[in-house]
Amino acid sequence: MFAGTLTRNVETAAAQYTGMIHSTRFDIAIQLEARAKMSARSPDYDVTAINKSGRKVRIGTAWNETGNTSGNPYISMQLDVGLGPFRVNAVQTKEARAAQSGEFEIIPLVSNGLMKSGSISGELTAMDADNAFTGYIANMMFDLEFMLIENSYKTEETHPDYRIEVSSPRGTPIRVGSAWMAKSSRTGNDYLSLLINTPDGDLRVNAVQNEEQRGGQTFSIIPFIDSGEQPQDAGAGLSLVA
Repeated sequence: MFAGTLTRNVETAAAQYTGMIHSTRFDIAIQLEARAKMSARSPDYDVTAINKSGRKVRIGTAWNETGNTSGNPYISMQLDVGLGPFRVNAVQTKEARAAQSGEFEIIPLVSNGLMKSGSISGELTAMDADNAFTGYIANMMFDLEFMLIENSYKTEETHPDYRIEVSSPRGTPIRVGSAWMAKSSRTGNDYLSLLINTPDGDLRVNAVQNEEQRGGQTFSIIPFIDSGEQPQDAGAGLSLVA
């Protein structure tokens, strides 16, 4: 559950990039400082932050990368803020690339494996504007309120239609999953397939409409049942385009 922003600094700056990274537990200012490379696969940057004592500490490393299919440059980071290592990517929107902007968005890279959905309750409601949804999902262990925001990175049919967002302690949107619009081959009814990243792993659920809800704005969230109708790549975890 991570999100953030990264900005390329002017060439004379000591730190080549500065930014923020957020989770449901923290909001941390980071810097990317160039480091000497020992080999082609050595990190290009040290990622640093200021701890509670005001001391600058190294919290990870980063690499300049290029997308295999898109050819677009991005930055891959491996970080550890005391909760165990995690991976994120800093990528640019099409608009930022076209404007030759130095602005990047930090998104999750990998998942924690698939968890069983078990007994799940939840609801999803279409909002009147912006092609978005608001909802919640809960069981005896967690209660998560979230929004579905249209995925501006979608360039292929298999890419997710929505990103799933929650808020950090400061109210910063954090991306925690992906959602796909789908149609049941058995009934012909529309539904949404959701993949949500939790500390215990990735949770797959569907948002469907019963007879009373059909044609309205409300969907019921139910445990995922593998019927062979799942959209392609819906179980691929949180990827660069998720």
